[in-house]
Amino acid sequence: MSNEEETKAVGAGTWLRRVPLVGQIAIGLVLGVVLALAWPEGAKSVSLLGKVFVSALKAVAPVLVFILVAAAIASHKRGQETRIRPVLVLYLLGTFGAALVGVAMSYLFPTALVLSVPAAQGTPPQAIGEVLTNLLMSAVANPVTAIMEANYIGILTWGVCLGLALRRAAIASQQMLLDLADAVSSIVQWVIRLAPLGIFGLVAGTLAESGFSALLGYGRLLLVLVGSMLLVALVLNPLIVWLATRRNPFPLVFACLRESGVTAFFTRSSAANIPVNLALAKRLDLDEDTYSVSIPLGATINMAGAAITISVMALAAAHTMNVQVHFVTALLLSIVATLAAAGTSGVAGGSLLLIPMATSLLGLPADVGMQVVAIGFVIGVVQDSCETALNSSTDVLFTAAALAPPAPAPLVPADYHDA
Repeated sequence: MSNEEETKAVGAGTWLRRVPLVGQIAIGLVLGVVLALAWPEGAKSVSLLGKVFVSALKAVAPVLVFILVAAAIASHKRGQETRIRPVLVLYLLGTFGAALVGVAMSYLFPTALVLSVPAAQGTPPQAIGEVLTNLLMSAVANPVTAIMEANYIGILTWGVCLGLALRRAAIASQQMLLDLADAVSSIVQWVIRLAPLGIFGLVAGTLAESGFSALLGYGRLLLVLVGSMLLVALVLNPLIVWLATRRNPFPLVFACLRESGVTAFFTRSSAANIPVNLALAKRLDLDEDTYSVSIPLGATINMAGAAITISVMALAAAHTMNVQVHFVTALLLSIVATLAAAGTSGVAGGSLLLIPMATSLLGLPADVGMQVVAIGFVIGVVQDSCETALNSSTDVLFTAAALAPPAPAPLVPADYHDA
């Protein structure tokens, strides 16, 4: 390579490093669409990049959460406020509000489904009690199994217990745990830097294999679902943040959607997006003792998008079967959707198997509920992507709102910058 060619290569590399990560992801997205349209077979091959990226995130996230939670609690100083309770209140309020939005949109735009598809396979929970029991059993699962299976309720439980036990340990032991947390965080940063390649592979592979032809028959249902999620993301959530902070919420809302929502949209996994959210919380200069717990907890219980999916699709089934749903029943459905969404696993399609429980509340047969689940998997390319983007970005949004500095300081620090 000549000196001139070498200079050009270095210049190109320098230019690329100057582009924020979000900009690099946008470039990867566009290239993925172009490749899928121009060369579908080649696009299927590069989908491996996306699979590797998502697998790497899922692999590092459980270890990161366990060590980060244990280190934060072990080094926590007595009398120092963590403010977890306000975050949990915002999580609950946001999820219930999202369920109400889904119900309202279903009344405004009633949708009929074609229930001739084969019923989906799976065993949905039969009642809220079963969902809550599963959550309790997850909390006391074997810690090694919890890390292996990415059971974040169990990981949080054992991380908190280990952190509490190590609060009496020697300073050197606590520092070693902090150093280990920093090391794992560095590995996470390396993985996140691969996001442009991962998004490129995910977009190209998804478009080449699935396309959008199968979605046209469910266009109205998708419009109601996606419209409800946009309404929550751009109206309800900013309103909640404004009520909690009395400051302009939109810089924070857009930062969370841009940096957390985009990656969550393509990974379709709240669990896989935990490292992205932790890195964003750190750049927002939030309290580590709080966000190290609230972010992974939010990936399990803060499920506004799932609450919308459950309520909208259950009411669509009721409309299809000509079942009249009264206001009190719809309110009860919103409560059930809120509680059921908290038991949704943080993986792709995790909310769909909870739909039969909601349809049974409306008096519909179990087979109807499972057919709606099958429809959910058909439209999952869009529905689950939007749902996960809303779920995951809201974890950081509500954590930042609960930890907001005193007024009139802005919600987004002056020295904040995109990744």
